Amino acid sequence: MYGEFLKEIIEYILKQRHPNLFVHENGLLYVNGWDKPVTWMNSECDGHPITPRSGYVVEFNALWYNDLRFVSELAAMNGDDYFSESLTFYADKVKENFAPTFWNGYYLYDFVSGDYREVSVRPNMLWAVSLRYSPLENKQKKSIVDISTKELLTPKGLRSLSPKSQNYHGTCDGSQKDRDQAAFQGAVWPWLIGTYLEAYLTVYKNSGFSFAERTLIGFEEEMSLGCIGTLAEMYDGNPPFRGRGGISFAMNVAEVLRVLKILNNYNKDNI
Repeated sequence: MYGEFLKEIIEYILKQRHPNLFVHENGLLYVNGWDKPVTWMNSECDGHPITPRSGYVVEFNALWYNDLRFVSELAAMNGDDYFSESLTFYADKVKENFAPTFWNGYYLYDFVSGDYREVSVRPNMLWAVSLRYSPLENKQKKSIVDISTKELLTPKGLRSLSPKSQNYHGTCDGSQKDRDQAAFQGAVWPWLIGTYLEAYLTVYKNSGFSFAERTLIGFEEEMSLGCIGTLAEMYDGNPPFRGRGGISFAMNVAEVLRVLKILNNYNKDNI
């Protein structure tokens, strides 16, 4: 049943049935996000996205490649060889075109639309490293993790935008418009720590275990402040990283718990 449901989803996309998600000849997914938000960075102002992302969106295509490989493997296990081989064909196309489309020599463009390439350093590229199936080479993965560590990592999670960007907003205060502007232009989101640490362990393996444990320390004090035992929705991108938005955010708590489970299993597997 699980496999059949995944097959339906993949076929829905491949048969171009989605109104705003298209598979191009290069195998990559294309979406129009100029007029309204289409990704998790969905804040708006006056009916328009504050952080428009359109064309080939990096995490969409990283997830697409992973899904194609996973469902292909699942279909083969279930004896559906024809479907498995067709997905392998598409996955090979995505892998062939992913790096030429997104890689800029140091990290991945956030999205590519025609001749436009969004050079902002954002956490979305980490999915191309953290997922089980990646279209990248090891050297590229390490470069992405390293620049994310240098420019995005904070004690409360990952910034949504590097402070080096001219659009960076380091605090999420002021009017509703000001707060919306900052939400995805510098605000820290704790739930991103899950994808980041998975990517870090993918690159650094056993040597990254102690770093991953230390990274979680930044959340310990926070869970004794504000709403006890939980984490705020987001945090300022600048020190002292004050909590903002909702006083308790399920995604943040869930990802910290998931990381703890990953580390526990990782420790057992490497004893």
